[in-house]
Amino acid sequence: MTIDQIQQEIIDEFSIYDDWMDKYAYIIEQGNQLAPLDEKYKTPENIIQGCQSRVWLQTDYRNGKLHFQAESDAVIVKGLLALVLRVFNNRTPDEILDSDLRFMKEIGLTEHLSPTRSNGLLSVIKQIRFYAMAYKAKNG
Repeated sequence: MTIDQIQQEIIDEFSIYDDWMDKYAYIIEQGNQLAPLDEKYKTPENIIQGCQSRVWLQTDYRNGKLHFQAESDAVIVKGLLALVLRVFNNRTPDEILDSDLRFMKEIGLTEHLSPTRSNGLLSVIKQIRFYAMAYKAKNG
């Protein structure tokens, strides 16, 4: 599936919920399905700056694609990470850099997150795009 198709799938999944409490419950459920990050990756270098809660992002580059693992100590943030990784994981740097990340706005996430959570989520996305640029420059 393309990044856009996965985003549409997420949008469709959220469209069945009318109430934001149900949407938050779904986000938490997504986070509960996120594989735990190995302790060896919970290093200062992998902490995302700009997040109120602690967020770690581990990145590997294999066979021309970026592979991400992430974890947070906050349940909502962990769910948001699960959604973002679903979109960006196992993609080429070009796919990541050329994508228009629209699912957050379309499901209403940007309006329903606190400013600190919103900034944190944007920091994660910015870091993913930074890794994509770096690996593209290094291997391009």
